[in-house]
Amino acid sequence: MSLDLCILASGSSGNCTIVRAPSGVMLIDAGLGPRTTARRMDGTGITLRDVCAICLTHLDSDHFRASWLGTLLNRGIRVFCHRTRRQHVIEMLDHEAVEPLVHGFDDADFHPLDGLSVRAIPLAHDRTGSHAFLLEGHGCRIGYATDLGRVPGDLHDHFADLDLLAMESNYDPRMQLASARPWFLKHRIMGGSGHLSNEQAFEAICKILDRAQGKRRRLPRHIVLLHRSRECNCPKLLRKFFERDDRIASRLTLAEQLVRTEWLRVRAVKPLVGEQLALAWQRPSD
Repeated sequence: MSLDLCILASGSSGNCTIVRAPSGVMLIDAGLGPRTTARRMDGTGITLRDVCAICLTHLDSDHFRASWLGTLLNRGIRVFCHRTRRQHVIEMLDHEAVEPLVHGFDDADFHPLDGLSVRAIPLAHDRTGSHAFLLEGHGCRIGYATDLGRVPGDLHDHFADLDLLAMESNYDPRMQLASARPWFLKHRIMGGSGHLSNEQAFEAICKILDRAQGKRRRLPRHIVLLHRSRECNCPKLLRKFFERDDRIASRLTLAEQLVRTEWLRVRAVKPLVGEQLALAWQRPSD
C-alpha cells in the first residue's frame, strides 16, 4: 500500500496538489483553473476524470477558483472546506446544484476517500484563517501545511510521525525588506498572520524531526518546501539554507509555481527497531 503526492503548482499564482491513494485521487486546493490543472497533469497518469474530491486549506483565490464549477458538476467532485466557509464556497460557485457537493469539516477527522482520514489543524492566516492537513491511511501519514502565518504550538506533535512532510517556506527576510513591495504588504506577510520565512520554516521542520527522533519514530522519506515567493526568495538560497541539516538535505524537494514535482511516494512499512531505526534517522527509508 502507498500514498503518492504530486505538487502541480505552489505559490502566489496558484496552488494545487494531487494525492493518489489505492482508493482514488483527490486534490489539496484548486488554485489553478481546471484547464491548467489538466495540462499540468499530462504525463502523471492522472486526469481530471480521476479526481473524486478537493480539500481546501482556505479560500484565497490562489487556492480555490470558481471556474471549477462546471467540472465539479460534470464529474460530481466533492469539495471539503471548513464548516464556517461552506456557505461562502456555495456562494462563490453560484449554482444551486453544487450545494450537495460541498461538505464542511470541523475538528473531527473527515474522509474524502475510502480508507483515507484527514485531520484539519487551524492556522492563523489572514482574517479568516487556513488549515494544515494530516492525512492518514493505507499505512501512511502525510503532513501538509501552507499559508501558516505562524506555527501553532500543537503542529509539532501532529507532524511528529510522518512519511512525508510538506511545509511552506515563503520568503527570505532580507529580500522581503529590500523588495519594492509596499510596507503594508510586507507587514501582512511578515506580521504573524501571513507566511513563514525560511528561518521559521527551518526551525519548525527541525523541531518536527527532533520530536520524531525523541519518540523513536522514523523520519519522513520526503520533505517538501511549499509556496516559495518568486520575488522574495531564491531556490539556491533555500537549498543552501535547509541543507545545513543532513536530515533534511537527503530528503528535500522544492515545489515550484510553473513546473510540477515528480510523484513523491510513501509506502506502508513495518516499524523499525534497533540498528534499522538508527539508519532510518540518517537517510530516507527504502
